[in-house]
This record gives sequence, structure tokens and C-alpha cells, in this order.
Amino acid sequence: MYRLLIVDDEDIITDGLYEVFNRHQPERLDVCKAYSAKEALDWMSRTRIDIVLTDIAMPGMNGLELSEEIQKYWPRCRVVFLTGHSEFEYAYRAIQMTNVRYVLKTEGYGKVIDTVQAVMDEMDRDSLLLEQSREQLLAYRFMAQGDYMRHLLQNSRVLCRDTDVMVREFGKLDIGLDPAQPIVLVLGRISYPEGRTYTERSEILSSVRMAWDTYFSDRARSMGIIDKHGDLFWFLQPSVRAEGRLDSHFIRFVEGTLEMIQESCLGSHGLTIGWALSCEACRWGCLTRQYERLRELQQLRIGSGGAIIVRDGFEPLDGLAGKESFADSQKAEVLRAYLESGRNEEFLQELEEVMGNALKMKGNVQLTIETYYTIALMLHSCIGRMGMHGRIDDAGQLMRLNDHPSIEEAFGYLKRVAESIFQSKQTQERDRASLIVDRICEYVEEHLGEDLSLVRLAEIHYFNPSYLSRFFKQEKGINLSDFIDKCRVKKAKEMLRDNDLKVREVALSVGYEAAHSFTRFFKKATGLTPQEYRDTLSLN
Repeated sequence: MYRLLIVDDEDIITDGLYEVFNRHQPERLDVCKAYSAKEALDWMSRTRIDIVLTDIAMPGMNGLELSEEIQKYWPRCRVVFLTGHSEFEYAYRAIQMTNVRYVLKTEGYGKVIDTVQAVMDEMDRDSLLLEQSREQLLAYRFMAQGDYMRHLLQNSRVLCRDTDVMVREFGKLDIGLDPAQPIVLVLGRISYPEGRTYTERSEILSSVRMAWDTYFSDRARSMGIIDKHGDLFWFLQPSVRAEGRLDSHFIRFVEGTLEMIQESCLGSHGLTIGWALSCEACRWGCLTRQYERLRELQQLRIGSGGAIIVRDGFEPLDGLAGKESFADSQKAEVLRAYLESGRNEEFLQELEEVMGNALKMKGNVQLTIETYYTIALMLHSCIGRMGMHGRIDDAGQLMRLNDHPSIEEAFGYLKRVAESIFQSKQTQERDRASLIVDRICEYVEEHLGEDLSLVRLAEIHYFNPSYLSRFFKQEKGINLSDFIDKCRVKKAKEMLRDNDLKVREVALSVGYEAAHSFTRFFKKATGLTPQEYRDTLSLN
């Protein structure tokens, strides 16, 4: 999804364009509006903006000056100048700037829509071309540097104690990060298409790494690895030229760029990626704990997959006080990772192999029993952390091996409990989704006269804007913008029954500052102007 910001100091123009574009490909284009350059820059600090449609001649900061500031926030943002000025000086200066176009107001809505559409198509093509470069270099860096960074993740408190040693190591491995500066951490999970082979998954990883480097190279230094669970993990710092200027904006910049990578991979390869990122930079010595925190956040909020972006710090992760202890075996670690991440198919496949091997060890009864209790403890711990007591039948038998007639039936019981856990987690996720949507709907209905932009709703409910749009459509079966319009029409009809209320008062109550904009909206939705609708009520 691209985000379009319309900027003009004449509200009739801004509101008119907003109404036109708000219904132009709502699933692909999120529209915001501002009545001054100052208000536009406020949007820039709040969320990623992809296209700005702006007047040139505005009081205070004009459109040309605004476009220069825009590049400092979002360097890939495209600008379309919409103005009544046809003088050569304006046109010439606009043409000389990168990523800009120039449209006269006299050319009409059709030309403006075509221009914005052309910009979107161009951005699609650029995104595809950017993904096809530098793949070989990124793959090499991953192999050369991954082992060292995974080594740091194991015990950063000890391994990152000596900054001078880290500086030398980073230099030898060509790691472009500063051990003396804090880092922002990002954990990513790819929902691979079913049936992909190892080499196909490797190609997918290379594509994601290439997209990452392309989008972040202008404003960030980064290093990415594959962690022991098979997920992507990145370390980020602002680039040298971005430091200071973008320091307070950096987390928002990272989140907005993750959204672009997410959409690029979905559009180009059909890949769904869920991200978890730290809400602030952390010291290298805290790397291990922050990494574990992101894994907990990812497991709780992302689960088995989904194009979501979550930031640590919004809310406590109840019941996840720290990493649980499991048997010190590679198989147990793999099973634990699959269980906590909600990977049903992979877990059950690995469980079948572990149980099969355990049942073959007829001569080592103790090792077979240890295998049973390792898995049972894992399941028991998961049930406790996820609050599933009472929803898993006979879970009390997990730690009582002697209650089962045979070891074969005991392992079969473990498999049934695991399947029940996955089913319960799916039910919890559906219930949580329904609750969130209900909360959003309730907020919309109670605040129709306020800012109900996608960005604002996302901020209030701790979502990423593009994910919120997709999530709401998926759960409700209707675009969020269409739902808001329906609520506005419903409330407007109710208020128009009161003849003492002026049309302007009704307009303000449903979020329209200009009565003429409200009239256009109401007539398009009902076929009648507000006054005509009121007249029909008096006839009944």
C-alpha cells in the first residue's frame, strides 16, 4: 500500500482531492491531507509517506521548500506539484528536482489522477528492479558474518564487554556497524509457501535480504543474520549522514521502511513477512536479552505468520518472564522453536521423528523416558504460559508417564496434546482479532467528528497502518474507509431528523469541516443532498 499526502492551503481544493483519491484503489492507496507545509511535516514525522501532492505557492514554506524537507524524512518519497502557476521559473525548478512531477490545476482531476497513477506504476517498476541487484554480495556477507553475530547473541553481556576487541573484530569481518553506539534490533519471520525445497527457501531469503539492503542503504547501516530458529534478525544504526538529523525519527523510519519491504516482497514474490522491532536503541551488552524479548513478542503477536509489524514497548508480555529451560539437545530446541512460533506442520513432523527414534531405543529405557518428559515438560510449560489450562483435555497426565498403558500410547498422547495446543492458539488468535476489530469499530462510531485517518487509527491501536487496513478488511469483509463512511452516513441521517440542527453542524459532527464537502459526500452515498433528505422526512 502506498501512502499519499495532499497538501494545499485552500481547503476546498484539499478536501476535493482527498474525496477523489480516498475512493481511488482504497486497498492500494491510503490518503492523508494537510492544509499547510507545517502540518505536512507533522505527517512526515508520524508515518511513512510515499507520494506528496502539493501546491507550490503556499504561505510560509512553499511547495519547493517543503519537497526539500520531505527528502530528509523519506528519501524515496515522490512529489507531484499541483499549482496554478505556469511561469517558467516554477516549472524549471520543479523539473530539476529528483522524484518530482508538475501538474497544472487547470488540467483537472483526470490529469492529476493519471499522474499519481503513473507515479505508483513507476514505483512498482523501480521496486522490482532494485530487488534484482546485489544479491550475490549480500549472500556472501551473510555467510561470512553470520557466525560471529550469532556468537554475540549467545551471551552479549560477556562477549560485548570489551569494545576495543569488538572494533577489531568488526573491522576484520567488514561489519559496517559501530560497537560503541547503540543498536536497533529487528526480528523477521517469513511465511514460506507450502512445499518449498531448501534451495528455494534459500533463494527467497536472498530476495528478502536484497530488498532490505536496497531500502535501508540510504539512511541506515545494517547487518543481518539467520538465527538458530531460522528467522531473520537485523542490527541497525543510522548512517553517518543520517545521524543527528534523523535520530529521534529513526525508529519510525525503520518501521515505515519495514512496511515497504513487506509490501515489495508480497507483491513480487507472494511472501508474507512479520516483523518485531525494538522501540528504542539498546547497548550491545543488552543484545541477548533484547533479542529474547523480541522473540517473545513475535511469538505472542505474530504466531504462525502474518504481515504484521509490532514494536516492543507497547504493552507487557504477560506470562513471559523469561526463557524457559529445556533439555540440552538440538532436537528439543528445534521442537521448542516450532511450538512457540505456532508452526504446526513442522512441529508435528519433527515430533514424529523424535518419537520414532525414542521408541527404537528399546535397550535404553531411561533415555526413552527422558525423551518423553522433555517433550511433556515443553508442552506443559507452553500450556501454562498461554493460559490454556482447562482448554486442553487431560493435560494433567503430561507429567505422569505411569498413567499410560504403554510408552507408545504415551507418545501418542503427547501428539494429541500438541495438536490441541495448536488448535487452541488458533482459536485465541481469532478471538483476539475479533476483539480488536470490535474495539476499532466502537472507536470509529464514537469519534466520527475527529481524525479517523488510517495513520491515526493505527497509532491509537498500536498497529502499522498498512497492516491495519489489510487486517480490518480480512476480519470485517469491508474496507476500513468504507466502514467509516457508512457510520458517517448513518449518524448524519439520524441528526438530520432534528430540524433545529444546521447542515454545517451535522457536517462537523461526522468529520467534515466544510459543509460543501459533506454535501458532496452525502449525495454520493444516498443520492440526495442533506436538505433533500431532510425534506423527504417531512413528507412522511
